[in-house]
Amino acid sequence: MGGDRSGARARIGALALVWGSTFLWIEVALGALSPVQVTFSRCVLGAVTLLAACLGSGRRLPGGRGVWGRVTVAAFLCNALPFTLFSFGQQSIDSGVAGVLNATTPLWSLLIGVGTGTERPHPSRLTGLALGFAGVVLILAPWQATRASGWGVAAVVVAAASYAAGFAYLSRFLVGRGVPTVSLSAAQLVAATVLTAPALAVGGPAPAGVDLKELLAVVLLGVVSTGLSFHLTYRTVAAEGATSTATVGYLLPVVSVALGVVLLGEDFGLRTALGMAVVLAGVGLARRRVPGPGRADTADDEPTPGPSRQGGGVRP
Repeated sequence: MGGDRSGARARIGALALVWGSTFLWIEVALGALSPVQVTFSRCVLGAVTLLAACLGSGRRLPGGRGVWGRVTVAAFLCNALPFTLFSFGQQSIDSGVAGVLNATTPLWSLLIGVGTGTERPHPSRLTGLALGFAGVVLILAPWQATRASGWGVAAVVVAAASYAAGFAYLSRFLVGRGVPTVSLSAAQLVAATVLTAPALAVGGPAPAGVDLKELLAVVLLGVVSTGLSFHLTYRTVAAEGATSTATVGYLLPVVSVALGVVLLGEDFGLRTALGMAVVLAGVGLARRRVPGPGRADTADDEPTPGPSRQGGGVRP
């Protein structure tokens, strides 16, 4: 049991680091590319990365119209829509703020779970939900926001909600059905590339020039923060379930704010620090297991059985 918990924490931590750097790379890439171009580039590079992983491991892309139909829905919810919204949103808000806003993903995930009946509305979880949103509001200080930043905030919050819906969809309809996770994640990014390609026609002019820093940011965004992170997301959803995976969003403020401050010189004040503390406190409550008959309510207990423990399971 201890090994399982250590492995779960390691997966969550790795995903938080890889995913948390996304906002830094987007910020840098936007110096040369339009939001649509950034989105398409990361989808292409992520797809190529995972297709290479499939080839190297002897896996194939899934077959059948039904599977590809579900993959396309997942690609829209987890890739095409949120990627585009994050890129547009970060035109008017800092990368650290975008990472903080993405911390609402587990809150939306819990709300979706309660709404669909897969999560019980236990008081401790609802308290954590309220704390999480309160922390985000404290950081953002909407009473000080300009109209431009307000639109940026709205775009990123919708992106976070889309991620949460995508996690729930993955958990219910794709993982745990005998298809290798690397095949599913590769197929998802291929579908996302197809979905975002038509937007290039209205996504702004071709870049006049991309310097080495911006080129490196695009590559890291596509290969690491998209290709690697979405394969790791599939593995984590399969092992831990959708709600536990979405709690990675709570760790993103630490990573995104730290990178933004150190590498981009973004502001980090007392209000942001307090808000992050409130958000991170909320995750402990939001993740508490709902007590069943004959057991006490405990925090950070064994991971809720995910889809990989039903049916055929997911192969690595």
